Amino acid sequence: MTKVADGQKQSTKKLKFSLLRSFFNFIKGSFDLTLANPCDTPLLKKMFKTAKGQPWTILDRDIVDEIIFKTDNFRNRLLLELMARGGMRVGEVLKLKAKNVHGRKLVLSEPKSGNQTEIVFIPKKVADRLREYIVSVKIGDDHNVFPIGYTRAREIVQRAGKLINVNLNPHDLRRHAATYASRSGVPIEIVSKIILRHANLSTTQRYLGKVSDTEAIHWIDNLYR
Repeated sequence: MTKVADGQKQSTKKLKFSLLRSFFNFIKGSFDLTLANPCDTPLLKKMFKTAKGQPWTILDRDIVDEIIFKTDNFRNRLLLELMARGGMRVGEVLKLKAKNVHGRKLVLSEPKSGNQTEIVFIPKKVADRLREYIVSVKIGDDHNVFPIGYTRAREIVQRAGKLINVNLNPHDLRRHAATYASRSGVPIEIVSKIILRHANLSTTQRYLGKVSDTEAIHWIDNLYR
């Protein structure tokens, strides 16, 4: 196994190891219950274990605000705001149709969760700018508000970040919406169910990152003023 996977990425090695381990489990379960799976050894499991990913960078509101304010293109600014202020996924923004915009409430068709629809709530100022854009560009009800592809949307986000020398990806903005709400005192249940629309709180907790000692002391002090 080590020879076959030599020189490959650790994630590739892990995948091949998992497939081989599953194969031996299949043989054992189907033909010989006494067979010992050669992959079930602590040494091999340790060798083909993938390293934990790096912790996410949490963007401060001042940084996100500066990125948005320095984006001159009206359409591109809206794209950023829907992710940073509404917690939308980039794919959800790109699929948004004019007929699904109802003031501060956006209706998502066929969302990632598998539900028939989901609702996104956005700030009034963003809602006003979105309606203004739809009217000024004369976007038909059945047409996408942002008729661009994922690659182009990603480029827009990355270019916006470079305006202030920040490496920025679309999901960083969605994560900011959640972390800013949480740090501002919004209950985690609201962050999870309303802003991120997660099925469970554990997924949301991974988004929020670690709380620093300074933040912890700040919130404790606020509780007992």
